[in-house]
Amino acid sequence: MTTAPLILTLKLDQESFDRFNALRQQYFPPERNLLSAHVTLFHALPGEQIFSIQETLKSVCSQTAPLPLYFPQLRFLGRGVAIEVDCPQLVQARQQLAKGWQPWLTPQDRQGYRPHLTIQNKVTATVARQFYEQLSRTWQASHGWGEGLLLWHYQGGPWQLAAEFLFNSTVL
Repeated sequence: MTTAPLILTLKLDQESFDRFNALRQQYFPPERNLLSAHVTLFHALPGEQIFSIQETLKSVCSQTAPLPLYFPQLRFLGRGVAIEVDCPQLVQARQQLAKGWQPWLTPQDRQGYRPHLTIQNKVTATVARQFYEQLSRTWQASHGWGEGLLLWHYQGGPWQLAAEFLFNSTVL
């Protein structure tokens, strides 16, 4: 059994993923860009609890309809740029999971949750500001869907998919 941390992300619909991943591939420093575009729910869940975590995620996803997502605006991060994700249902689902996993949460995962997709990070403030201003001029809000949850093994570099849990499209 692995003790490497687990990361939980939202599975985006293909159109949204393709759009935001293209931006990430274009603007994230290539030497640091080891991942595709993603919306992180938890950064470090305990790997030794994988079976319990998977059972919880199966249960939650079987009772959850696909989530309507709204991408209203960009967020300047100081040394990067992110796209805000507006979805009260996602925030509520994360709060419920956090409640059950409270003893396992790191300080980072105990903080307030503001979902976003980071498309640029770890650049100078000047480069980030220029990109933010450039993209803000043409940014158009859009809608998408959260289709499920993805559980990843963190291995110091690229993540390895551990499991995928789809939301239940028959839930009203």
